[in-house]
Amino acid sequence: MALVEVNSVWKTYPRRVGLRTVEQPVVEDVTLGIGAGETLGLVGESGSGKTTLARMILGLVKPTRGTVRVAGVDVANASAAQLHALRREMQPVFQDPYAALNPRMNVLEIVTEPWAIHRVDVGAGKGGLRARAVELLREVGLEESALARHPHEFSGGQRQRINIARALALRPRLLILDEPVSALDVSVGAQIINLLRALQREHGLTYLFISHSMPLVRYLSTRIAVMERGRLVEAGEAVELCERPREAYTRQLLAATPELPSLAVRLTL
Repeated sequence: MALVEVNSVWKTYPRRVGLRTVEQPVVEDVTLGIGAGETLGLVGESGSGKTTLARMILGLVKPTRGTVRVAGVDVANASAAQLHALRREMQPVFQDPYAALNPRMNVLEIVTEPWAIHRVDVGAGKGGLRARAVELLREVGLEESALARHPHEFSGGQRQRINIARALALRPRLLILDEPVSALDVSVGAQIINLLRALQREHGLTYLFISHSMPLVRYLSTRIAVMERGRLVEAGEAVELCERPREAYTRQLLAATPELPSLAVRLTL
């Protein structure tokens, strides 16, 4: 059974057309699954419905029609207790590493906040909490000295590493990565992508990787799903889809984001 099951999902919003109110679809009849331990790359232009679909998987938005299940739980119809438990299984990493961190909190407070929210006992009092926080930072390539510092003291790439550490705190099964490197330069973005691959191998993580960049999606993903104007237009194995795309829109995306030589050098297999 897939870890994530999206079945015939629609999301519409009311829109005024003259004197009438009509339902404007943002996601239309999307069906897809994500198997445990794999990476599904979700690609499309801005406004194609990628982020709305991700928000429905996270339970932040309810579908107008259809069902979203994560680990067998119907997300939209889950009880508060079920949803609270489910949030330990799935965590987001957002696009903007600057906006995603509370500037008033230091790194120790940021990465340990999920444990407080979910009442996770890490043992041994404050010393145990700090030791676990240090482990998290080292997993993402940061030193213990970062714990006392605040977000404004870090570069964009370092902030995204802090975001990833916070997402890993609860040991989730699923990470939803919404354009996690689009705000970073090519070199730093490549480092983050390689970090994500290493973490997936180490922890058996499942990824939904959202991007508009076909080279990045191809590199990181097991399978790729292509969205255009709210619809799923093509899906398949990553290499097959990129080398032999069936749809004109997929070919346009491939042509619009050719492999960047500087990126290819920095991404290591």
